[in-house]
Amino acid sequence: MNRPIDPHQLTQAATTVGTTEGYMPGWGNDFETEALPGALPQGMNSPQKCNYGLYGEQLSGTAFTATRPERTWCYRIRPSVKHSHRYEKIDLPYWKSAPCIDPDVISLGQYRWDPVAHSGAGLTWLTGMRTMTTAGDVNTQTGMASHIYLVTESMVDDYFFSADSELLVVPQEGRLRFATELGIIDVEPKEIAILPRGLVYRVEVLEGPCRGFVCENYGQKFELPGRGPIGANCMANPRDFKSPVAAFEDREAPSTVTVKWCGQFHTTKIGHSPLDVVAWHGNYAPVKYDLRTYCPVGAILFDHPDPSIFTVLTAPSGVPGTANIDFVLFRERWMVMEDTFRPPWYHKNIMSELMGNIYGQYDAKPQGFVPGGMSLHNMMLPHGPDKEAFEKASNANLGPDKLDQTMSFMFETRFPQHLTEFAAKEAPLQDDYIDCWTSLEKKFDGTPGKK
Repeated sequence: MNRPIDPHQLTQAATTVGTTEGYMPGWGNDFETEALPGALPQGMNSPQKCNYGLYGEQLSGTAFTATRPERTWCYRIRPSVKHSHRYEKIDLPYWKSAPCIDPDVISLGQYRWDPVAHSGAGLTWLTGMRTMTTAGDVNTQTGMASHIYLVTESMVDDYFFSADSELLVVPQEGRLRFATELGIIDVEPKEIAILPRGLVYRVEVLEGPCRGFVCENYGQKFELPGRGPIGANCMANPRDFKSPVAAFEDREAPSTVTVKWCGQFHTTKIGHSPLDVVAWHGNYAPVKYDLRTYCPVGAILFDHPDPSIFTVLTAPSGVPGTANIDFVLFRERWMVMEDTFRPPWYHKNIMSELMGNIYGQYDAKPQGFVPGGMSLHNMMLPHGPDKEAFEKASNANLGPDKLDQTMSFMFETRFPQHLTEFAAKEAPLQDDYIDCWTSLEKKFDGTPGKK
């Protein structure tokens, strides 16, 4: 049963200069925020005694010796050792981690799914997660997993954190609230949120039912891509990312904290809310981003550039220029190229591409790829426009054309993505998707000068 959102339950910092409706702008900034005046020490991190009887504690998202360490100092009612007790292993059967290779599932292929339907069952953030693909190895902190979430109920006195990964959340339907240790983030379709590794939070339904996509990143953190010759502007601009202001709960109530650790789930019982950070400063924090502020760039004379120009965020690997994960956005934009086949061209790629449709129609697949649906083109498997898209683009009048009312995305990784049993046997797989290229015709004519 959902608990109504109580606006007085979390004591939140008042909006101040530099904040917008409870958020602070900027990517990778060193923020500072306090929900009670004077709670944040000045000029030092670890005073002998913190104001209000708070405990000082650091949350580190990178090694101390990283080139630019990512860490946040928290000033909290209880140290987080009080939020951890004896653990009991539990099973969340639909949430899988890599390596997860089912010998009875064929991952080699081009796949597409209709939206995973709501079942009518009451599902929380944890029980409603459905893993579609896994890649790499969670134990060596490489690769990723892709999930669909179906959420109809708020977490009540339940909290979660992943020691394995950061989560990139892409809503497609409904509105969610992430009440985190560092503040409140509300997200809806056309927005995304990033929840860092190790951050404790509770997920509440603001408007349901909720459905969306999650990229679980086991590797290095997401960062803004290098723009190269594009320069300092366009694409995802740093100022459009928003981190929350401090908010805390001082509430005594029997609570459960669930931890994802090396692909396994464990719970621990505590007697209070762990969302008790009264003030914090640092650069390791949750963030939200409005995809409508993404400024695409593209060709303005001829040819179709690589889709890498639409990268919103990238998680680097040990191979320069080859990402552990790229998050790529295909949104509304003008198409103006001359003498050019404008949709994505046919290709094979060393990267594995999982796509999701947030709303509208994707230009390379006008039929079958519907909002809430997904597709997978694994590494080195050919793919491209179906016949309808090919014929339309090959014969179109090439005046300026607005690609409108569309928003799709891609989770792209250098690792092969393996289908889970759920993706292969329970999710609404389109068995005829591979046939979308069957009707493509041989058009070859060896006559000299023939076009």
